Amino acid sequence: MDPKIANETLALVKAAQGQPLPDDIAKSFTQSGTATTGITYYDLQAPALNLYPVLTPLRNKTPRITGGRGIQANWKAITGVNTGRVGIGVSEGNRGGVVTTGQADYLAAFKGIGLEDYVTFEADYSAEGFQEVKALATMNLLRATMIGEELMMLGGNGSACALGTPTTPTCVDVPAGGTLLANTAYKVIVVALTLDGFLASSVAAGLPLSANRTLADGTTEAYNAGTSIQSLQGTGTTSNNYADTHGLTVSTPAVTGAVAYAWFVGTSGNERLNKITTINSATITAPSAGGAQLASAGFSADKSKNALGFDGLLYQALKSGSGSYVKVMATGTAGTGTPLASDSAGGIVEIDAALQSFWDNYRLSPSIIWVNSQEMKNITAKVLAGSATAAQRFTFDTKQGLIAGGTMVRSYLNKFSMGGAVEIPIMIHPNLPAGTIFFDTDEIPYPLSGVGMVKRMLLRRDYYQIEWPIAKRRYEYGVYADGVLQNFFPPAFGVITNIGNG
Repeated sequence: MDPKIANETLALVKAAQGQPLPDDIAKSFTQSGTATTGITYYDLQAPALNLYPVLTPLRNKTPRITGGRGIQANWKAITGVNTGRVGIGVSEGNRGGVVTTGQADYLAAFKGIGLEDYVTFEADYSAEGFQEVKALATMNLLRATMIGEELMMLGGNGSACALGTPTTPTCVDVPAGGTLLANTAYKVIVVALTLDGFLASSVAAGLPLSANRTLADGTTEAYNAGTSIQSLQGTGTTSNNYADTHGLTVSTPAVTGAVAYAWFVGTSGNERLNKITTINSATITAPSAGGAQLASAGFSADKSKNALGFDGLLYQALKSGSGSYVKVMATGTAGTGTPLASDSAGGIVEIDAALQSFWDNYRLSPSIIWVNSQEMKNITAKVLAGSATAAQRFTFDTKQGLIAGGTMVRSYLNKFSMGGAVEIPIMIHPNLPAGTIFFDTDEIPYPLSGVGMVKRMLLRRDYYQIEWPIAKRRYEYGVYADGVLQNFFPPAFGVITNIGNG
């Protein structure tokens, strides 16, 4: 080899060795810093997990009967014999007195229920080998429809209760404990809410506004979201003590059918949503947030009844003239309300009063007492602390040296029953709000009543799926049902509402 060429070659090699190598040459194989970079296996479990609750206890235990016809279910009931209590004694040779028979007519209009979803062609392509998204979409639609049906079976208000206009709030200054300004006139407006309205509300997002909604085919229809007309302004003027530590207690008479109340606070014309309570009063300790919903956003008309749905058990009981047991707790201390009361003997005064009314008036006992987690906790505390001398028996299982803590009242002993004491389960319902207890009945204890089931879903069509013709590059699905909740004997149900926490 030519010495000159050899020397030049060595010089180039030495020069190259003194320079850093490009990244794609210099790097060794090390673990990447994230799951989606580098030469890294992506450990993805298939299929996707469905981490949402499908809690439908009323729907699960209510009989479903197909064969509904026409536009509504109709039935008649004999509500009493000899309602005038004509004496049965007869004199010699004469006939007896004539009885009066009580009778009532009932009807319930059929309603369609359902939801829709779609899967784009690209979503279908990209999920191949991982999950069948079209099947997932229809399965989730069915579950979502069941969840919605559960809510309607409990709290649908298709025609039962119009909330109207709440009474102007009463406002009282509290000089300490808050951050409201001294010597200031605060205006307060209240809007009452149905169960639908309450579950769709939050202080951050505001109350649902009744308006036109866009349907899957692009058309629109009007719907009511479960809100009352806004009240007139109440005025709470804080005292002139030169300390900006004020608050207000606000209250309004309870509204039949309302399970919650939304309170708007501010200067005149600028009242913004401040608090939502499940009793008919509140304690306002701070000004409303600047971006909170205004009372003027759209509560000038009664939007409490949603004619697109049927009446649920709660509103069938609250309906005027239903014969159901309804107890609205007193306003009590504004902001606190009136809690359930212990009878100092391991029982609850208000629950005993309801059970006694069921027996005294209709000779029956409810099957289940549905509560919210708040009432479950309060009932347990009051029953266990009912009396210093209450006879309580606790069984400790020390197997493997383990003792589980905590207590819960799982049932209530109904003392008012012809066959002796009856144990009624107490259960938490996922949709029942704090401050409300619902008494549910599964059977009528009258051998000759002819009522095999107290309530049922009468259906013109049970759940069915529609795959719509392809009009866009996507698969469109709907899951529907059509029927109505029949309640053959509303007096077998009851409600205690406006219950304070404590």
